[in-house]
Amino acid sequence: MNVPKKRNPRLAAGRARAMGVPTRGTTNPNRLRRIDRWIAGTPWVARAVRKAVEPVVIDLGYGATPTTTVELAQRLSGLHPRLRVVGLEIDPDRVAAGKAVADPPRLEFRRGGFELAGLAAGIRDFPGPALIRALNVLRQYTEPEAWKAWDEVCSRLAPDGLLVEGTCDEIGRRCCWVTLTREGPRTLTLACLPSDIDKPSDLAERLPKTLIHRNVPGERVHALLSDLDVCWAKAAPHATFGPRARWAHTARLFAERWPVLDRHPRWRLGELTVPWTAVAPQV
Repeated sequence: MNVPKKRNPRLAAGRARAMGVPTRGTTNPNRLRRIDRWIAGTPWVARAVRKAVEPVVIDLGYGATPTTTVELAQRLSGLHPRLRVVGLEIDPDRVAAGKAVADPPRLEFRRGGFELAGLAAGIRDFPGPALIRALNVLRQYTEPEAWKAWDEVCSRLAPDGLLVEGTCDEIGRRCCWVTLTREGPRTLTLACLPSDIDKPSDLAERLPKTLIHRNVPGERVHALLSDLDVCWAKAAPHATFGPRARWAHTARLFAERWPVLDRHPRWRLGELTVPWTAVAPQV
């Protein structure tokens, strides 16, 4: 007797109900350039794509136009010769707009949400995406819903896959994102155009949903931003050499007191990455 092979529900193609609600849809060219640059230029992140059995990258909730998904495919194209970027949206009209500029299999657009419906199509024994970028998707959710969405999406990653989730302003000058594995959050990155801020804590308004309401005394993320402001003030003399030099010196001072995972080349770009344990919410 032939027993039909049971299909793994997380890989079911196309028929799963799209989980989530449409974002507001704000999309501007180059809005996500800092995130894309960090993904491509951070060795342990880029490695998730370079070493993937199936180098599938997902742009989850790309918005009203497919611009940032097209840019993602261009910016990560050097990571793997078989790179496949898939934009996922819940709104059928947004998917249709994406398909108008698709270039399969390199760049595709499909309807889906947190369940990542339809990604296994055309790939036998698909292990899950190597990387998922979800920017400005969870802002409209509650904190408990955001934690649940993290669990849902991370459960669908490839074994060594990564989720990059966060928010940025409308023109991409102020950004914060968390990088997660199947096991949960690993790092928090703050990124900005240093000339666009008065002090580092200005980035608090762009913290991911799981942290934004934790920016209060007694929470680690509040302590981190407060200490970063102190270091920024001490670095004021370096403003003579420009805002980037001041940010880099701020990061150097900050790294004397906090665990910092990156170094001067990233600091000069207006970035700073710390372990998630440095900012994890108090129970």
